[in-house]
Parts: sequence; structure tokens; C-alpha cells
Amino acid sequence: MTDRADADAYGDMSAHQLVEEHHQEELRQRYYGLLQELRVLLPGVQVLVGFLLTVPFALGFEELDTTGRRLYGVALGSGLMAVISFVSPTVFHRVGGRTLRAERLVMGIRSTRAGLAFLALALLSGSLLVTRFVFDTAVAVVFVGAIALAMAVFWVVIPLRASRHRHLPPASTRPDRDDQG
Repeated sequence: MTDRADADAYGDMSAHQLVEEHHQEELRQRYYGLLQELRVLLPGVQVLVGFLLTVPFALGFEELDTTGRRLYGVALGSGLMAVISFVSPTVFHRVGGRTLRAERLVMGIRSTRAGLAFLALALLSGSLLVTRFVFDTAVAVVFVGAIALAMAVFWVVIPLRASRHRHLPPASTRPDRDDQG
């Protein structure tokens, strides 16, 4: 098989299905692709955490009520957990066995998903903290609800639909297509 044919043949296989002895190049490409995605994502998360680390020193922090302080704690803790989760694949790459490509890929995918969940929690709790401070609680809840809905649509629904539709034949060959228009 050519490299392109290999990629097409293995593209539908999950990381759990790839075997080190047979799919070494595919595992390597997927893992390096994951690391590249994390290189793009990580600086933004680090900036978020950096800002969260400075908040207690800002004027106005003393005005936060107990709920505001708890929201801040959730935002800071989940932001830090997101950084840890997003850095984990790189650490595993450097510390883990060089021949454990399948394990590194599976662990990298899991820690990236965990990082996305922690990032979502940090963004939502931080947004609720700020909007609650600026507006009233009802406005804050509606605003954060809209952000949560957008996260669900863009981070879960659209990717799942796209992966489901990838396995369908092109629209022109589907029998349910209405050619009348």
C-alpha cells in the first residue's frame, strides 16, 4: 500500500484498534497531529490561567461575595487542570516508552478530552463570575447558558455529526436524495 492508501485504510480505525507492529506510521502521524493541535490550544489556556492568577490582586476582588469567590476557585482550579491535561501528552511523549505509540495516542486523546472539559468549566465559571459581578444573576445565567449551548454545539454536536456523515456515501449516490429539488 502507498502512504496515501494506508492513511485512507486506517482513517476509520480508532486509536484502540491500531496495533504498534502493524500501524506504526499511522500511530506516529496521529500522535504528532494531536501534539500540534495542543501546541495551538495551550497558549490560550495558559493566558486564561495567568489572568486568573492575578485576579485576587486586582481592585474589586474584595467585593466578591461567597458565591463569587467559589466561582473564582472553580475557574482557577479547572483552568489549572486544563493546562495539566493538555500538557500530559507531551510529558508522556518524553517520559513514556518510545515504542508505546498506541498507548500514548489513546492516553493523549483521553487527556485532551479531559482538558477540553476542564477548559469548558473554567470558561463557564469565569464567565458566570464576571457577568454576575457586572450584571444581575438572571442576566449572567442567560449569558452563560448561551455560552454553554455554543460549546455543546461546536465542540460536541457538529464534530459528532461530521464523523457520522463521513461514513455515508456522497449525496448524489444516496437513494433518499430528492432530485426534484
